[in-house]
Amino acid sequence: MSDITIRHAEATDYSPIISVINDWWGGRTVSEMLPKLFFVHFRDTSFIAESEGERVGFLIGFRSQTFANEAYIHFVGVHPDFRKNGVGKRLYEHFFDVVRDQGCEIVRSVTSPLNKTSIAFHTRMGFQAELHGAELDGVPFYKDYDGQGGDRVLFYKTLI
Repeated sequence: MSDITIRHAEATDYSPIISVINDWWGGRTVSEMLPKLFFVHFRDTSFIAESEGERVGFLIGFRSQTFANEAYIHFVGVHPDFRKNGVGKRLYEHFFDVVRDQGCEIVRSVTSPLNKTSIAFHTRMGFQAELHGAELDGVPFYKDYDGQGGDRVLFYKTLI
């Protein structure tokens, strides 16, 4: 999809993104997982995908301050009308290139074990799920990772 451009996220992108994010997730309330601080403090590793001046996707990520060779993808969204067009893939690949150039060798991300679409996408992108004892439909997950009931699949991808 050649008409998609990717640029760094800016603080001014927060309001337009947060105003549509719950709609992009089919009405699920996810906006509280994306505070403005990500658009202010992680601009070098967070990106906006645009088509004809319209925001059609975003990726919020950062380098780990604890593990210098690791990066983390915190939140990604693609406008429903632009899904299956490679927008998410381009955002991830752009992030991989940027953090690889910054010395990162591993990228991590998490998702719910119930989010089959996210699990399939991460798997297609070359991520592997860490083993943690619990399993759902053949996918290992970490029980109560984000507190009681906050089960998560912990993904990692080696950038080599």
